[in-house]
Formats: sequence, structure tokens, C-alpha cells
Amino acid sequence: MSLGGPCELEAVGLATALGAGVARNYARLIAGDLTGLAPRPGLLSHGDLLVGAFREPLPELPDVHARFRCRNNRLALLALNQIRHAVDSAVSRFGAERVAVVVGTSTSGIDETGAAIGRWITQGSLPPEFSYEQFEHGGLAQYLALASGAAGPAYTVSTACSSSAKALVSARSLLELDLCDAVIAGGVDTLAPMTARGFSALEAVASERTNPFSRNRRGLNLGEAAALFVMARGPGGIQLAGCGESSDHHHMSAPDPTGGGAERALRAALKDAGAEPAEILYLNLHGTGTPLNDAMESRAVERVLGLDVPCSSTKPLTGHTLGAAGATEIAFCWLVLEHERRGELALPPHVFDGERDSELAAIRLVGPGETVTARGRRLAMSSAFGFGGNNCTVVLERRLP
Repeated sequence: MSLGGPCELEAVGLATALGAGVARNYARLIAGDLTGLAPRPGLLSHGDLLVGAFREPLPELPDVHARFRCRNNRLALLALNQIRHAVDSAVSRFGAERVAVVVGTSTSGIDETGAAIGRWITQGSLPPEFSYEQFEHGGLAQYLALASGAAGPAYTVSTACSSSAKALVSARSLLELDLCDAVIAGGVDTLAPMTARGFSALEAVASERTNPFSRNRRGLNLGEAAALFVMARGPGGIQLAGCGESSDHHHMSAPDPTGGGAERALRAALKDAGAEPAEILYLNLHGTGTPLNDAMESRAVERVLGLDVPCSSTKPLTGHTLGAAGATEIAFCWLVLEHERRGELALPPHVFDGERDSELAAIRLVGPGETVTARGRRLAMSSAFGFGGNNCTVVLERRLP
């Protein structure tokens, strides 16, 4: 049985290089605050790497959850604690068995696992505190279920950089199929040497700040983040109004250069939301600052939305948070819609050197202090494109009382 109907994003927990909590993230996001990225040693075999690290204290996991101890789960707990009231309310209203967990990650506890394997190689044994559940991708969902009290379906989605966007789409499906009444959905990823060295080997990492859609772009900056939502059926608030997914089936790590896969995801999300391109008030671009992504994405956006929809990449502020990027940037759209005042929405600026690449489509990049006036539906869109051509675009809508 499919219930369909509205799906509301009731609450958001957020931790990025911009800080912890929605208030701090929104203020620094709209200001185009560049202080989130900083050099960090130890991620590469030599030198520092400019990354968007979360630099505030993290909560410790209690002893009862010791087998899940890793930085990824500690960051997840920080985000969960921010929405604890909404989670507890959902468990109380619907019962624990009717609250699900669907989250995305591409790293899980890979940092702790790398250190544990290093000890095994040099000393012949794993650390006594190491547990394989720290490393398993499924461990993130298992841990959040234990920490939240949710006893419904719990699983992790791992499709590279679209993981957490697809987790929200999967969460909506659980609600529509009446398999649960509320879902904790989102994504978490943390920095680790293995990830950094992998992207460096692909020659995708920039030594300077990422410069999306510039003719001088050289690659991405890595980052880490956690973004968790409480989703439930409801007619008001901010809705997950449309979802679009596609597969490039083009290359293991490079997107279809024509932008065909991205275009299909954008069009499907619009159709699902019952929206026209001109109704989109803001698009959060995937915008990695790599030559291939920005070229194909600009072409896809031009074909689907035209050249008038305000767009920006927020990765120069946070770094590319990989498996957490989809949910993090959907959360930024949520914040833009939530902070509408008298019909005006402040938009995250597109921070780059201002030297546009003439070979890219001339999409409208948001300038500092820019706002947009809402005269009809309140719609914002976010895209996430992952390795292997895993594409996902989401449309959010703020329903007025």
C-alpha cells in the first residue's frame, strides 16, 4: 500500500566546517565565510592539505556503544543530539518500531580502521578497542538506531558523493510504503588519509581553495560533515517535494561529459515536484571545482533550468564532504527556505575568483548579499553526483500556513 502524500523535514541537525548547529551554519553560509577551510597535516604522505575539517569538540560514545567508537559516529552523535527532541517525539508518537534510520556514508570508520591495520602489520595484532563495526558502512545506521531508540528498518546507502541525497529519497519511499511513520535520514563522512590519498591519486585535489566554474579551477577540497533530518508525513513546513535519480553508466570516476545523467536527474526531480523550471528560487550546485564536473553540470543546468535560476556551489566554504555532501547541501536549502522573511530569501553566495570559464554555460551564479523574492511556490533544489554516475537531485518546498 502506498500512502503518498506530503513528506515533511521536521528538524535538522548539522555539523560542518562552518560550525555546529543550524544557526551558526546559516549565518556563516549566507556571509560566504571562508574561515572553515584550513591546512591540515597528515592526510597526505607529505605536506599539508587544505580541507574543511570540523574543529569543535565531539561527544564521546558511552561504554555501552563502545564497539561503534569512531570519529564518524561521534560526528553523527553531535548532529543527532541537535534533533533529539524531534526524535524523542517521533518515538513517543509512533512507537520505536515505526521509526526508521536511513543514512549515507562513504568513509564510515575508515580512519580508525587504517590505524588498526597499521598496528596489525607492525605489531601482529589489532588494538583491543578495535571493532569491525567501526568500519562497516552499515555500522553508521546501526549506531544511530541504538543511540536514538529507533527500532524500525535501519540501513546505510553508499553511492559515493550522492549517498546521503539518495538516503533521503529512500527515506521518503519508506514513508510512502507505510513501512514506518518517521525516519532519521541524512549522512555523515569524516576525513581520513586513505580518502585524501585516493583523491590525490586521481589528481582531483586542489592545493589552493576550490574555484568552481572558474577558468582557473584546479580541483576540489575535501571536507567532513554530518547532516541528519527527522522526516515524517505532514502537510506543512518544508517538504521533500521532488526527487530525481539517474545513472550515467559512463565511467568509474568521471561523469558523462555531455551532462546527460545530471540532466535526467534534474528533469525527474522537477517532474516529481510538479514544478516548472522558472519556479525554482535557488539551486545548490554539486560544483566540485573539477574540470569535468563543472563543465557537464553547467550544460545540464542550462538545458533544464535555463540561465536565470540563481545557483551557487557551497563547497568553497565547507569542502566536498563526499557521502555527506547531498544531505549537507539539502540542509543548506532547508535553511534558505526556513529563513524567508516577508517574501525575501537570502542566498548562499558563489565564492570564486570571478574569472568565469567562457567554455561553460553562463548559468547565473549568486553574488554576495544577493536575495530572491518569492512570488509563488517556495522551491529550492540541490544536486549530488557521485562516482560511477550515481546522480540524485532533490526539490524542497516550504508550505506556508
